[in-house]
Amino acid sequence: MAVFLGMKAPDFTATTTKGPLVFSSLKGKWVLLFSHPGDFTPVCTTEFLAFTERYEDFKKLGVELIGLSVDSVYSHIAWLRDIKEHYGVEVPFPVIADIDKEVTKLYNLYDEKSGVTVRGVFIIDPNQVVRWMIYYPAETGRSIEEIIRVIKALQFNWDKKLATPANWKPGDPGIQSAPTTLSDSLARDKEGAERWYLKKVKS
Repeated sequence: MAVFLGMKAPDFTATTTKGPLVFSSLKGKWVLLFSHPGDFTPVCTTEFLAFTERYEDFKKLGVELIGLSVDSVYSHIAWLRDIKEHYGVEVPFPVIADIDKEVTKLYNLYDEKSGVTVRGVFIIDPNQVVRWMIYYPAETGRSIEEIIRVIKALQFNWDKKLATPANWKPGDPGIQSAPTTLSDSLARDKEGAERWYLKKVKS
């Protein structure tokens, strides 16, 4: 089954570093599910440090973070202990141990050729609909700032029913949907819209 934007996120039950997790139990919350190629790897370590550094920002946005790879729970535990010992950072979110590759395959996150997890990100809304998904090369670390910006944009759309323009950031105007009738398009002219198909709205 292929995961695509706008679909219901596949449910699963998994073992994590914080105990069993049933994904459907998170309904009603925003969820950030992100996968990493492997424990004890350099890029992934920097990402876990970065996610932890911004953890409180995610919590303020009501977002649950969940890590994932095909490593065992014992490997995860050893890696998180090593991070705490050498960097003084305690990773606060659960990390799924998917040694049977059930979750990674559900979300198209397993690279059969290399045998490792693809570096991916899924943002899932409170209705458990996939709202954003992106894959990174193994050698390219993620921008946590951009992930947070996208979450804020999706929540803006959720609350205000407005789209967001390029490079949108909180406080910027949103965009109304384009009119679908000629009369509505002509009404936009009277409203002083930038173009009949582009109307920015302060909120």
